[in-house]
Amino acid sequence: MLLAHGIGEMGDDVIAWRRHLHQNPELLYDVHATARFITDKLSQFGCDVIETGIGETGVVGLIKGRLGEGPVIGLRADMDALPILERSGKSWASKISGRAHSCGHDGHMAMLLGATRYLSGTRNFRGAVAVIFQPAEEGGAGALAMVKDGLMERFDIERVFGMHNEPMLPVGYFAIRAGAILAAADTFDIVVHGRGGHAGQPHLSIDPIVVASHLVIALQTIVSRETEPSDALVITVASIQGGNAHNVIPNTVRLTGTVRTLNAGMRAFAERRLKDVTRLTTSTFGATADVSYNHGYPVTFNHEKETEIALEAAKLVVGEKKVASDIKPRMAAEDFAYMLESRPGAFIIIGNGDTPGLHNPAYDFNDDAIPFGVSYWVRLVETILSQR
Repeated sequence: MLLAHGIGEMGDDVIAWRRHLHQNPELLYDVHATARFITDKLSQFGCDVIETGIGETGVVGLIKGRLGEGPVIGLRADMDALPILERSGKSWASKISGRAHSCGHDGHMAMLLGATRYLSGTRNFRGAVAVIFQPAEEGGAGALAMVKDGLMERFDIERVFGMHNEPMLPVGYFAIRAGAILAAADTFDIVVHGRGGHAGQPHLSIDPIVVASHLVIALQTIVSRETEPSDALVITVASIQGGNAHNVIPNTVRLTGTVRTLNAGMRAFAERRLKDVTRLTTSTFGATADVSYNHGYPVTFNHEKETEIALEAAKLVVGEKKVASDIKPRMAAEDFAYMLESRPGAFIIIGNGDTPGLHNPAYDFNDDAIPFGVSYWVRLVETILSQR
């Protein structure tokens, strides 16, 4: 059940923090004002240790329990916003044009701050809790930067847990699964080289726009005709750029996109076939291509034991019927995957209700979800660190 005592009393404060953070979004590692806000709160709450500048601009607070020695667990929230022009229409909308918390990281921070304040006051657990505020989730691999900076070793973290909101999942619901819950996300950049010329004399040219058009279709056959329907693979060409005149065939066309997979074997297959199909398709038309394939975030993989612990904590908050324990993997990606590669842990989804989708200019985090997120963090800590 929800933690009525304590959380209810500070609910307005948590909402105020969330809206302040929403109005003042920062990008990637340039989250200096956000980090100062977080650091000030952790100091007010009485965290035993506060360290800044981990992974460039990450912040970690350590809360020691009053019930004796025990392990340290990490709880992570992401701090950065997106380069999006907000169109939510809310009175607390972003004050900075072209930046917005359109993924709910403001809510993630606020919920973890609320849990930090509660746990700093009660300390009904053994060991310690490391509250982790991470920069650069949106494409900057801030989690990896913090791991490389010694996050786990510096705080002796044994297990690590994350949480993310999901629109259309009702408020008061949680969802999780053991194993792969989010996809690996790679990117590709293809430059098709043809031979430019007059648009009225296409026979004298090698039209890279026509070649690129065939390539877009050919790449989709990797998914539709070379993999089992039950396998998870996404190949998306997200942009095509070439030419700038009505009567000129350009020399080159550039295609960019993403590949999403849920296991290492499929990831390697997709990279190999994308390169092969690009080479063979372009050569059919007498063109050539340069392919740049970049490995991004790995699969977010929940460890089985920690998933069970997270599942039980969520059930304590909302009841068994409101926690989905074996959801289908999402093909979005998360750099929390790097922390799960470093330590066992689990990543859970919390409902944001009937709102616009993530990365949508109209999106706003739902403040009604805050008590559930704060309660989940507290129950998780007290479940793990009360065990003997």
